Amino acid sequence: MAKAKQVKQPTGKIESLTPEQEAQLDVYRDKWIKIGLSTERVDREVAMESVRKLYECGGLPMPKNVEFAGGPDEARDILRRYGVDAPVTTSCVYGSHEAGWLSFYDYMQTELGIDFEGKLDGLFATAKTCGWVTVYDELAIIQDRPSCIKMDDQDRAHCEDGPAIAYADGFSVYSWHGVRVPDEWIKDKKSLTAKTALTWENTEQRRAACEILGWINVLAELKSKTIDEDDDEMIGTLLEVDIPDIGREKFLKVKCGTGREFAIPVPPDMKTALEANAWTYAIEPDVLRMLEVRT
Repeated sequence: MAKAKQVKQPTGKIESLTPEQEAQLDVYRDKWIKIGLSTERVDREVAMESVRKLYECGGLPMPKNVEFAGGPDEARDILRRYGVDAPVTTSCVYGSHEAGWLSFYDYMQTELGIDFEGKLDGLFATAKTCGWVTVYDELAIIQDRPSCIKMDDQDRAHCEDGPAIAYADGFSVYSWHGVRVPDEWIKDKKSLTAKTALTWENTEQRRAACEILGWINVLAELKSKTIDEDDDEMIGTLLEVDIPDIGREKFLKVKCGTGREFAIPVPPDMKTALEANAWTYAIEPDVLRMLEVRT
């Protein structure tokens, strides 16, 4: 096993990083992102030793009762079996999901020689080997990592046809571009109506509902004002509508090459359908007008 890098403990304030130290920032970022997004099954023996280290760093003995759970639901059931009526997030160490902040301390300790006197060793160990860990004096519950984590191209929890995050015990999180939404909006899209989408109390979830349903279907329920209509249906019509509790929004209503009609939210400063359509391609309007084929 390779030995950890030994860095001389700094004696004063660090004013700047060396080029070599700066180069390591991306390495630690990637290392801990991988830890935080891991869906590997937990090795129980290794996890037990990590949790033992966690208690040791806290100056506490390892509990005599240690249980394993496939996810938050199973962990909750175990708590109830032991007579504890509390959420699983109570007295909880978040294991691999502590990766975001532990990456900083890992870098500071290994690359800059900051001595944390071993106080973080238990947290480092559990992050690398466990999911969430519920910690009590007489009981520890070690959860598995998620069985799947799905994200969009902006690294937000997202899945259009299933849970964005799921655990082996059936616990799951449904998310639309980073916004947690009711399960049935994804599992049974036919149950979602334009009326539900437009009257939903939470504005972030309301916008997500409109996107799931399709803005073209939502716009059919709203009174829209035509700002500009191009002669070319594939360039479309620029509309303005008033969305409850959100305000005035602009949309480009357009036909694609397959003949399907859909609507796209566009910035409020768009003045013509051509300008709005060009914005969706990130090109200038006069360039779009010259294109003979668009998809």
